[in-house]
Amino acid sequence: MDMPEDIGHILKTWSYDPQNSIRKVIDAHGVEKIQVRVDQGAFQGILQMELDGRPDGKRPHNQAFVLDFFKGKLQEHTDAGNPETAFTLSSEQCEEIFDESRRIYERYVFLLQIQDYSRVIRDTERNMEVFRFVNQYGQKEEDRQNLERWWPYIIRIHAHAKAQIASQNEEFDSAVKIIREARERIEGLGSLSAEEFQVEKKRAQQVLEELEEEISSRRPLSQSEKLKEKLAEAVEIEDFEEAAAIRDQIRELEQT
Repeated sequence: MDMPEDIGHILKTWSYDPQNSIRKVIDAHGVEKIQVRVDQGAFQGILQMELDGRPDGKRPHNQAFVLDFFKGKLQEHTDAGNPETAFTLSSEQCEEIFDESRRIYERYVFLLQIQDYSRVIRDTERNMEVFRFVNQYGQKEEDRQNLERWWPYIIRIHAHAKAQIASQNEEFDSAVKIIREARERIEGLGSLSAEEFQVEKKRAQQVLEELEEEISSRRPLSQSEKLKEKLAEAVEIEDFEEAAAIRDQIRELEQT
């Protein structure tokens, strides 16, 4: 029996809601996918992508990813033992890699919205590998520099996902450490004249600082911190006897 081509019945059962426009579904083969409900005036539709592998489900050059194919070519070049000829990527090859990187970026933006943080980490790490690979082996300078402007953004998203997982596990100190390391890494990036780089570098620092404050506010106070809060309250109301007792408790706690 032919599958119906009209998706009207799906659109009717899933009305567009900008606050709830992304969902996970399972296909007839039991494979989980991500769908995005779209409303663009007269155009109504659904975007669908794979959660794993390439978002479009393709296997370029019979590989899971274009990047894997060219990494294989690099390995072949290395194994051939011909250092006189440098391995390079043509502009056409770089464009093929850029296209795949863009698709992965579009997926992790949606994954971030549905809080699938482990896959966000996976996709951002793959794209960071793309950044390095093209920067090292691109034949033309413009290709080598094409993705460098996005480093502040991808470091921010990668850190955001890792910090959220840590905080969900109540590892608040680890989450803060992840954020601070990401901020240091962004601050240490070389200078680029690209506007996207400059804007995102500033924005990334601001967003990560806010995330650190938000996660820190969720961290339960330690016994020592609770006592110090009580001490401040006692001093404020000039209950010096209580303040002295609290200081003794803090001192004992710090000595254990």
